[in-house]
Amino acid sequence: MADFPNLSRRGFLNRSAAVGGLLVVPGLLSACSKTDAGSTDGEGALDKLRKQGFVRVAYANEAPYGYMEGKELKGEAPTLHREIFKALGVDELKPTLSEWDGLIPGLQAGKYDVVSAGMAITPERCANALFSDPEFISPTAMMVKKGNPKKITDLASAKAAGAVIGVMSGAVEDSYAKGAGIAGNKIKTLQKPQDGADAVKGGRIDAFLLTGISLRWLAKTNPETEVTDAFVPELDGVQQFSPGGAVFRKGNEDLRDSFNRELKKITADKSRYVGLLTEYGFGATEIPPATLKTADLCKG
Repeated sequence: MADFPNLSRRGFLNRSAAVGGLLVVPGLLSACSKTDAGSTDGEGALDKLRKQGFVRVAYANEAPYGYMEGKELKGEAPTLHREIFKALGVDELKPTLSEWDGLIPGLQAGKYDVVSAGMAITPERCANALFSDPEFISPTAMMVKKGNPKKITDLASAKAAGAVIGVMSGAVEDSYAKGAGIAGNKIKTLQKPQDGADAVKGGRIDAFLLTGISLRWLAKTNPETEVTDAFVPELDGVQQFSPGGAVFRKGNEDLRDSFNRELKKITADKSRYVGLLTEYGFGATEIPPATLKTADLCKG
């Protein structure tokens, strides 16, 4: 199972992570034949997957998004993708482990058909690959001591309580806290999520600020803590959703569109979505709003 520091490479925690690792190797895109994209022989990519009976998916071994437990591929993305591809007539996911920086280059090179890793949707990535509709959003939450002694529910209440807030080094949550008016001397920087949990338990901070998804997963191994209800922070009046999705090779628009039709059936059904993903710390607060469109996210 993946360690939590890897979450910093997902693109949620800093802008450079959203850009890093996506440089296209010269000639790489042209090396992918149109046949790979399912567009030259009259047979679509989905038809090919149905005939072979499996879809090749790449994962980065990052819990709770996509990771291997024993011989089983688990996590948010594989769980959703397995359900969707079964509905499309493809019964098996064949996993390939990739370093985070190699996910999109490997997709471009035809090593696999889909990135199944909960990748954040950013304009930089959209330039090199096709994204599905958002599978989830990543609202923010706070980890506090059991019982929530300062009764913190969001950044406004944390400010009012004079709470000391912990954030990860280089993380976007630092800007959320400052944007909410929390003074710099009330913000403590930590290197990794477990450091945040330890600081909460030790009383060095009153709350640790991160995505609700990551904190709920972290709380499983830190029972002295609890996680507040998630909320969507704002920066300069703009809500910060941090959405993620599946990634397809350019030229596979038909496959992406078929995937999106089945994904919409799941995200439109709250009980089904939560039932599938609650094991991984995803709940109703992670369901993407119907108004949140990948086309808009790709524009920035």
